[in-house]
Amino acid sequence: MDIAKCFSLEGKVALVTGAAYGIGFAIAEAYAKAGAKIAFNCRKPEHMESALAAYRERGIDAKGYLCDVTEEDQVARMVADIKSSLGPIDILVNNAGIIKRIPMTEMKLEEFRQVVDIDLTAPFLVSKAVIPDMIGQGHGKIINICSMMSELGRETVSAYAAAKGGLKMLTRNIASEYGEYNIQCNGIGPGYIATDQTAPLREIQPDGSKHPFDRFILSKTPAARWGTPEDLMGPAVFLASEASDFVNGQILYVDGGILAYLGKMPQ
Repeated sequence: MDIAKCFSLEGKVALVTGAAYGIGFAIAEAYAKAGAKIAFNCRKPEHMESALAAYRERGIDAKGYLCDVTEEDQVARMVADIKSSLGPIDILVNNAGIIKRIPMTEMKLEEFRQVVDIDLTAPFLVSKAVIPDMIGQGHGKIINICSMMSELGRETVSAYAAAKGGLKMLTRNIASEYGEYNIQCNGIGPGYIATDQTAPLREIQPDGSKHPFDRFILSKTPAARWGTPEDLMGPAVFLASEASDFVNGQILYVDGGILAYLGKMPQ
């Protein structure tokens, strides 16, 4: 067995939703370095322009598509456009997502539905759109970006936890329903990742101390640090490559050990 070839994505077409920045961008960059052709979506033209510029800076010829992945007709059009310009999609990463930190009793119904629509309904719609071609070509990889909230609860994230818990089970069901067609559907559950979105939680306080949430995460993580988008590159390539052809319906938690750890005893 040629191990290096097992991890190659040469010639594969990969769609990474919401890959204008952060985790999605890092995964798309990893796929490009492994040889894949990259497609991604944005909802807003201004995000598209900055994302394409960022890809060009990294030497990546990524194709961007304006698409709201909660709208089935837009998803179908995007998938058809990618097939026409790059070829059928071999790898799908359902990365687009949002979180609203609002106490459950204060959350409006439309806010709950928005989170569920983007974090759960959209992966259903995009997966539904790509699976027929994957069946036709006899292979496919679907990777859903889950969360530690696929397993745990926390204050103020009821909608997010409900959606990510549902995404874990959607992952397992796609694996169950389409595994016989050589389609593997797995999830990645990132831990706390240092991105622009989480930067406020890591800001040094006026007195020079760490943010309370920063201290909390460091105390709960055996690795004693936040993760980086780059920490997700290897796991994402593994799950997109032939190296994972007999891995199906699993969630790979890239969390520095949080889910395995009770935390430090109070001093």
